[in-house]
Amino acid sequence: MKSLINYRNIGFTVHFKYLWLFFAVMLSTSLLSSCGKEDLEIKKDFPFEVSVMPIPKEIANGNTIEIRLAIQRTDKYSGTQYFIRYFQYDGLGLLRYDQQHAYLPNDLYLVPAEKFRLYYTSQSFVTQSFTVWISDTFGNEKQLSFELNSINR
Repeated sequence: MKSLINYRNIGFTVHFKYLWLFFAVMLSTSLLSSCGKEDLEIKKDFPFEVSVMPIPKEIANGNTIEIRLAIQRTDKYSGTQYFIRYFQYDGLGLLRYDQQHAYLPNDLYLVPAEKFRLYYTSQSFVTQSFTVWISDTFGNEKQLSFELNSINR
């Protein structure tokens, strides 16, 4: 009588199942281990530039000039905020945004938009020099220097 079970193929089938199981475990291990949280880098620090429209080189005491600025970013991250501060080291004057109060030297103020206008009002009869720093929440900073000669009227 012939046996219904072929005992020669049983060993091969069992080894074949273990081989497939081994490859399945190795594949899943390699796929899951490559997604570790410490390996993922999310870029949030995007450099920026600041463009300034030309301004007059001279100003009379009591007059106001407009300084148009635009922050230009290569990439955008919605959580980025920009800040402005300034310091005047020659002459006297007031720097303000729109109709707001004048900025205090070295105090940090939030920049309201990527395109904005500053207004500088002269309060002296000598050459006036000041520097404006624009920074973001990640520590990137740009420095802009302005020098205005006085017109004695």
